[in-house]
Amino acid sequence: MKRTLTIALTLAIAIAAFAADETIQRGAAISKDTKALSLDDVLAKPEAYTKDAVVVEGVIVAACTRKGCWMQLAPAEGKDSVRVTFKDYGFFIPLDAKGMKARAEGVTEVKTLSKAEADHLAEEGAKLTRKEDGTAIEVSFVANGVELRK
Repeated sequence: MKRTLTIALTLAIAIAAFAADETIQRGAAISKDTKALSLDDVLAKPEAYTKDAVVVEGVIVAACTRKGCWMQLAPAEGKDSVRVTFKDYGFFIPLDAKGMKARAEGVTEVKTLSKAEADHLAEEGAKLTRKEDGTAIEVSFVANGVELRK
């Protein structure tokens, strides 16, 4: 009886550990050859990372509440974040992804959002810094692949 209980307990712990480490992949697999950078470095000089793909890592502090078509990624809770979109609108993340850890491979974009675009994103939960006319300059990250972990 003790042996059966010990085996069952060991199995339960192993299953829980495996489930806790489960990785959810969306889009292309992240390349081992792509340069990994801190998200702080990318946010400090976004124009430097618009051509060649890099890998960034952080925590999802917000995500699209309608489809999972973007996520707001920060190095840690309470730090500056970047909105991550998915290349060619090609994949989505779970709607409950907020709080998950994420790795993403892609490039940065710096663009001006119209008032209508900024309004739409704000309705979905995006955090934007708006100008007086309602437009926003956005630094975003276009990912061709992401990995999520709880």
